[in-house]
Amino acid sequence: MPLTQSLFVTTAATAVKEITVTSPAFKHMSRMPQRYCGDGANVNPPLRFGNVPPETKSMVIIVEDQNAPVDTWVHWLVWDIMPIAELPEGAAPGTEGLNSFHRHRYQGPVPPDNTRYYFFRVYALNTVLRLHNCSAKYEVMKAMKDHVVGYGELIGSYEHSNHNIRLTHNAPDIYS
Repeated sequence: MPLTQSLFVTTAATAVKEITVTSPAFKHMSRMPQRYCGDGANVNPPLRFGNVPPETKSMVIIVEDQNAPVDTWVHWLVWDIMPIAELPEGAAPGTEGLNSFHRHRYQGPVPPDNTRYYFFRVYALNTVLRLHNCSAKYEVMKAMKDHVVGYGELIGSYEHSNHNIRLTHNAPDIYS
């Protein structure tokens, strides 16, 4: 997605630089391994960030499913990550906010129907947000306004190999 089309990736003072986001676990626009999904080990995949702007004070990662039937479904929300070039599998490098499952952690994809696409969005900021960990995506996005100096994304897809697995996998009960 071009930088100009990305939601909230605007800043008044500087041009937004493109960050390259890759993973040794899967390629852009390819199927994510089950390990990183709700019916697998349910840990975040390792990520690598290239071209992080030198003026970056903190980073934000938002993982979401834009094809969810109601709004965008947030699987992971992390901010106040000190500038890094690599995020290991299963790491929680900053403040984890509330995802759409009402949890403070990574929740891997658990698509209920067909193949879905999951966007791993990375933002470089010229500030540290210092928000309460009960903040959700829109509070984080509002606080980021005019502070984004870099942006990149990696997209992975996932579909259950057996849709009946939904009855037995370890997806969280969002009402508990």
